[in-house]
Amino acid sequence: MAYLSDPRVLFAAERTLLAWQRSAIALMGFGFVVERFGLFLQVVARTPPSSLHRGFTLWIGITLLLLGAAANVIAIVQFRRITKGLSTEEIPPGYWTDAGVWMGIALTAIALTLVTYFALSP
Repeated sequence: MAYLSDPRVLFAAERTLLAWQRSAIALMGFGFVVERFGLFLQVVARTPPSSLHRGFTLWIGITLLLLGAAANVIAIVQFRRITKGLSTEEIPPGYWTDAGVWMGIALTAIALTLVTYFALSP
């Protein structure tokens, strides 16, 4: 797949993976804030919980969390495709290429856990 016998190809792919993961973290963080903001507004206004307001911020927050999780999964798949196509000269000896992948899997699991918690909480 790669055209150079150069480890910079691997490092460029890894930087791209990490950039996608930063974007996914931003989406997930924004989703968490949006979901919790509806609850915050109810507390500040001292109004009884309204399913309309709760539902609106809940589903926007869940959507953003799921978009972040999807961005992580897509980044992992793309990175794995690139690394499988690299030759042994392009991967430095002893370099662990799966560190970013495992971080992405952990972030995706956290996002899905939050989605489950938000969807099931009263």
